[in-house]
Amino acid sequence: MASLAEKRVEHIEDVEVESEQPNARPEELRLLEALLFASTEPLDQAALAKRMPEGVDVKKALLQLQADYAMRGVNLVRVANKWTFRTAGDLAWLMTRESTETRKLSRAAIEVLAIIAYHQPVTRAEIEDIRGVVTSKGTLDVLLETGWIRPRGRRKTPGRPLTFGTTEAFLSQFSLEALGDLPGLEELKGTGLLDSRLPSGFSVPMPSDDPALRDDEDPLEAGDNLELALAPAVEPEETPAEPERASAEEPEQAAAEPEKDNND
Repeated sequence: MASLAEKRVEHIEDVEVESEQPNARPEELRLLEALLFASTEPLDQAALAKRMPEGVDVKKALLQLQADYAMRGVNLVRVANKWTFRTAGDLAWLMTRESTETRKLSRAAIEVLAIIAYHQPVTRAEIEDIRGVVTSKGTLDVLLETGWIRPRGRRKTPGRPLTFGTTEAFLSQFSLEALGDLPGLEELKGTGLLDSRLPSGFSVPMPSDDPALRDDEDPLEAGDNLELALAPAVEPEETPAEPERASAEEPEQAAAEPEKDNND
């Protein structure tokens, strides 16, 4: 029969073994967990590597951590080449009460957003050419307010129009890792978003994730007035307004002259 001292020693050893179990997990995984949980926004691999000890394979550690959380209520996901923890997709219904009701985009706004996503960098005139109708300033304002599009630069053409592209918020909103994950022609046909009887030669462009300005783009300048750039073009009817008023005044003057003659 074991004495009380022996039992106490055995109990202490059991506690020590249990306390050592959490330390058995690799330290780099614990560090990554702490950094990602504490961050209010997704972090890219380079930012995480700066906070990790030397010699740690951050990419391998992230994949290991992603696998560890694959079956949990919180998953480690990559959005726009950055890492963040998100509620597991099959548990999204638990968050419905906390979700905010957003304003539904108009059909015009959805069309403009799709054109910018696939054809970026694209100007307002190019958007109108693709849609076949004039794009109002309000449509672009709504998309800018959502944070899903941004002015990239200015096209090196007469008038130097703004060029537009999507943002990381766009990728995050639609759970896209990269723009290349946008549905292609066959996928759009399969979902019924495109008519199966398309003109010959019809194709869906492959968007680029490269944020660098292209050869036909100039960078935005500090003094650029984006409100003026987004304002609708001056209507041509306003130009001939002055001659019309001048011609209207001429008959009045001509009619006034006979009146003076009559008085004489």
